[in-house]
This record gives sequence, structure tokens and C-alpha cells, in this order.
Amino acid sequence: MSTLRKGIPSNAKKVFGGKIFEVWQWEQMMFDGSVEVFERLRRPNTAQVIAVVGDKILAQTEEQPDATRPFSSLPGGRCDASEDPLVAAKRELLEETGYVSDDWVLWKEVNPVSKIEWTVYTFVARSCVFQREPHLDSGEKITSNLINFDDFLILSDDPFFYSPELVSHILRLRLNKQEREEFRQMLFGKQSIS
Repeated sequence: MSTLRKGIPSNAKKVFGGKIFEVWQWEQMMFDGSVEVFERLRRPNTAQVIAVVGDKILAQTEEQPDATRPFSSLPGGRCDASEDPLVAAKRELLEETGYVSDDWVLWKEVNPVSKIEWTVYTFVARSCVFQREPHLDSGEKITSNLINFDDFLILSDDPFFYSPELVSHILRLRLNKQEREEFRQMLFGKQSIS
């Protein structure tokens, strides 16, 4: 994983702590020798899952109380304090869909906004099986749908897809046949017929 910015320095002071976001400030030496106050946000990391059920991918249509409309998403959510991203991904998959898997791989680790210390981990969960009914948070209405591989790739065209950090990766898969087939192989373990 690469990131443009250095982390929040050890001499930074937390000037605000909310339920999700923290604001940190520090004095930064400029190139001309002057000093300016720099600022950065920090928030809990996110774990999301591309869940494979047979030859389909589990996608979601989700509603949240502050959203203006339903949106497309993948199972996932915030990592709890000190929670390993894979543990969070497994928990979120079970809570939101009722599915579990014993076959996991980290596909992408992205820092989507350079001025926010925040990493989004995207895992692939293969051979998912249904274990129990979903247990949603009070602020979630989620409908799970099994979609085919091509429909998954088309999510990159959806302006309301809740994983914008994945759009460029999915578009690249659409444009590069070899990468697309390698990704399909990683998901399903078989060569495509197309």
C-alpha cells in the first residue's frame, strides 16, 4: 500500500474527537523556514467483502437514515477499535448477509483520501455459505442480491456505488482482459468461457 502523505506526527495534538472522526493539528516547518499549522483527520478503518456464492457475487442495495436514496454496496463497515481488518470483514459479512466463508484473501488495501488517516481493506471471501439470518444495525436497511461477474463489473458505472475507491480498479478489469481473467480466476477458481 502506498500513500502520498506521512502519518500524523507524534507531536500532533487532538483538537476534536467525534464518534467517527478525530481532528489532529501540528506545527509544520515550511520550505522557507516559516511554520504553519497543519491538520489531518483520523477515522476507523473500513473492511468490505466481495463475497462469492457459487458462481455469483453477493452485492447489496442499502438504505441509511441520512442517505437521499438507496445505493449499491458491498458487505462491510467500520473496524472496531484495535480490530483486525479480516476479523471485521468476517463479522460484517455475517451481520449484514448471514453468510460465512473459510476461504479469504485480501484483494486491495487503499487509503482513499490523503488528508484522512483511513484505510479501506477489500477482501474476497470465496465459497460463502449461508449460516443464519442477517442481524442489521438500527440504521441499516439492506437487501442482498446475487449478481453475475459482468454485473459486478458494471457497478463501476453506478454513481452511487458506496465503494468509490474500487471504481478505478474495477474499470481497469473491464479494460484489461488478462487482469479481468486473473481476477475471475481468483474469485471462482475456474477459467471463463467468454
